[in-house]
Amino acid sequence: MAETTKLSGKQKAAAIIISLGADDASKIYKFLKEDEIEQLTYEISRLEHLDSETMEETLKNFYDLCLTQKVITEGGFEYARSVLEKAFGSQVATSLLERVTKTMRTKSFEFVRKADYKNLLAIIQNEHPQTIALILSYARADQASAVIADLPKEKRIDVVERIAKMDRTSPEIIRYVEQELEKKFNSIVSVDFTEIGGINYVADIMNNMDRSNEKYIFDELSKKDAKLSDEIRMRMFVFEDIVTMDSMSIQRFLREVDSKDLVYAIKGSNKDVADTLFNNMSTKMGETIKSELDYTHNVRLRDVEEAQQRIVSVIRRLEEEGELVIAKGGKDDIIV
Repeated sequence: MAETTKLSGKQKAAAIIISLGADDASKIYKFLKEDEIEQLTYEISRLEHLDSETMEETLKNFYDLCLTQKVITEGGFEYARSVLEKAFGSQVATSLLERVTKTMRTKSFEFVRKADYKNLLAIIQNEHPQTIALILSYARADQASAVIADLPKEKRIDVVERIAKMDRTSPEIIRYVEQELEKKFNSIVSVDFTEIGGINYVADIMNNMDRSNEKYIFDELSKKDAKLSDEIRMRMFVFEDIVTMDSMSIQRFLREVDSKDLVYAIKGSNKDVADTLFNNMSTKMGETIKSELDYTHNVRLRDVEEAQQRIVSVIRRLEEEGELVIAKGGKDDIIV
């Protein structure tokens, strides 16, 4: 496993700043917020010597992301996908596009992402579903998930469907919505055209949803638009999709998860998932987990689902930090 995969996202940023040299680094600092400068400086001070291979891979990863954003800006999303797939292959292109579009989506409504979800819910719950969908398209996935879960049942499906079908929204509409929210949040941000919502984002929301609400939403959405429901599921990563991951990625997240969560999760999983996990554990770890499984009885389904959801959260966090890759909707390409 390459050493660069051990670096967190902040450490990678610190490594890039160091590589620029003091003069160029100081120019970058002018565009950062105070808390970002503080975090970055802290990571720079803690970062020890990196070998040339790690530094080269970190810089290449950063260059690829910059190139991806440039191609999207100049030629549009589909053009960028075509170019990147030819250059890097389908899986790497998808990963790069998802990471860059997620960054692009955070340009507007920054004050929403800093808000407590209960305050956000109180402000938008009585709005039209299209307005709620627009606002939640700019919220963090965990915020959007919590808000949707607390909406009236009949409104949940409508909002999820509208987020999934959202593509681009004009600056005028976004500015109007922001101005209305300004009265409550006392904040407003600049607006430009940017990709928002869409199926990938609603899949991200559903990945943060508790399983009972997830099941309800998919059951109801399937009645209204079965094709859309299937497309969202294709892009989701659920606990059972661990079997689609490569061994290095599985071994990476196993180092992060709580052993009790692992025992409960395996207790309620199918044989394929259990075998995949055990095959990627060390002998000692495997023996410990199997021993604990033998003494674990009468586990509530809710506890199993919550343990599996926490493991999925770890996996998704590591993916966002660039430390592993998950294959969304790629099961048919891997399992034969």
